[in-house]
Amino acid sequence: MRSRLPHGLLVSVRTAAEAVEAVAGGAVIVDVKEPSRGPLGRADAIVTAEVVRAVGGRTASTLACGELADGPAGLLAHVRRVVELLDAGGELPAAVKAGPAGLDLAAWREAFAAVATALPPMIEAVAVAYADAEVCGAPDPGSLVEAAAACGAGALLIDTCDKSGPGLFERHPPARVAEWVARARAAGMLVALAGRLTPDAAALAIASGADIVGVRSAACAGGRLGRVDRGHVGRLVGTLARTRLSPIT
Repeated sequence: MRSRLPHGLLVSVRTAAEAVEAVAGGAVIVDVKEPSRGPLGRADAIVTAEVVRAVGGRTASTLACGELADGPAGLLAHVRRVVELLDAGGELPAAVKAGPAGLDLAAWREAFAAVATALPPMIEAVAVAYADAEVCGAPDPGSLVEAAAACGAGALLIDTCDKSGPGLFERHPPARVAEWVARARAAGMLVALAGRLTPDAAALAIASGADIVGVRSAACAGGRLGRVDRGHVGRLVGTLARTRLSPIT
């Protein structure tokens, strides 16, 4: 299915106050995450609902939901609880995502399909590939691009699992990342890039063909566990806009 996610800057937030900062800075997607719980750490349901309400439909919201290896049932129960906590008729999250750590391709396909088919109709499942797959026992990104396309995923996130290690473009040259992006987009998927992206690396992500650039640390005063700051977000939005006008060659 074709993804409905908007193109631009995604900022991961851990509180409603951070969500307000991200929206004020120009983020087009606010992603609810608890970074102390891992690369795609799942925030508590009540916190998640508070963030979605704070966004109030001004931008899209998405949910980080941990790892698929933890079981689709827990992920789906979390999404149901968040939906229950939201006001009737209010905006729902646009998408959810969970990582592939600890799964082979067959197990990933089974778990992803279980999530994608059971989500509410207006919430899509984003496939995730880890660029440092070897450190977390995940399928390599090239294989996962093909598997995600075969599963009918509308969107793919390429991220890093080890947030204390090298970033996306430190692990892989831009040409390789651009190849993954091109293959995913040729299969009809929207592509997001993330993984310890500095402002310069965010520009590289756009130049590599990404539709969405995801950040946490670069949007924060004080790093990954600091606080999202609208000034940081605004400068990143400006960097992405300038890169689109004058792509890096």
